[in-house]
Amino acid sequence: MNAVILIPARYQSSRYPGKPLVGLKGSTGVVKPLIHRSVEAARRVAGVSGVFVVTDDERIADACLPARVGVIMTSSECRNGTERCAEAQSQLHEADLVINFQGDALLTPKHFVEALIERMQRVDVDVATPAIRLRSSEVRALQAEEAAGRVGGTSVVTDSEGRALYFSKRLIPHLPAGSLDGEMSPVRLHVGVYAYRPSALTAYAQTPPSELERLEGLEQLRFLDRGMPVAVVDVEPPPFALRELNNPEDVAPIEEALASAGLE
Repeated sequence: MNAVILIPARYQSSRYPGKPLVGLKGSTGVVKPLIHRSVEAARRVAGVSGVFVVTDDERIADACLPARVGVIMTSSECRNGTERCAEAQSQLHEADLVINFQGDALLTPKHFVEALIERMQRVDVDVATPAIRLRSSEVRALQAEEAAGRVGGTSVVTDSEGRALYFSKRLIPHLPAGSLDGEMSPVRLHVGVYAYRPSALTAYAQTPPSELERLEGLEQLRFLDRGMPVAVVDVEPPPFALRELNNPEDVAPIEEALASAGLE
């Protein structure tokens, strides 16, 4: 299977403009832009034939030159990373599988992506994405975030075959009394990495955003609204805290995680 990783990256972020160019210090003190670190993380994945940054901004394209990574330019009209991947795939050579590796998710472990590639060897789904089971203590922390009016992550529920029933920025499913008494909770945290067959990306681009997608702010809900199954692959969490670069205050904990993981 010819799998290609695409890293969507945009300069204009409402919460953190220019974040792909933000410098992040690694375990040895070397500072590299976020986009470089995302490329390095993608290159650690086994079983892929290429890695490309997908952007509409020349500043990001120029910043990619030292990383010696291919860049695919797309329209500024793309509303999310999946639309950007859909537009970019026409420039790929006979890809069987397209991986959407989020440009701000530099801490994504390689085994997350490798598990998706393995799952997509089966032909029963056209889209796959990973999730991790949360400890009860982690759910309580998310509940506190939710009570304070902050979004702490995206949760997912599935059917008995592991296909997504729904994704939400609220904690799902409902947790009755006693649900968090054990060490592990019933809650699964969705990790924003996706594997698509090219036909799924084409169908996505031809489908307008759904009401649920707009309300939740979750691009993957468009697949469910269209009736396309999304396989959710359970993966083991890494020994360090997963965190995306969404706000300036995320820099310090991400640098701590880079040091903990020994990433230069």
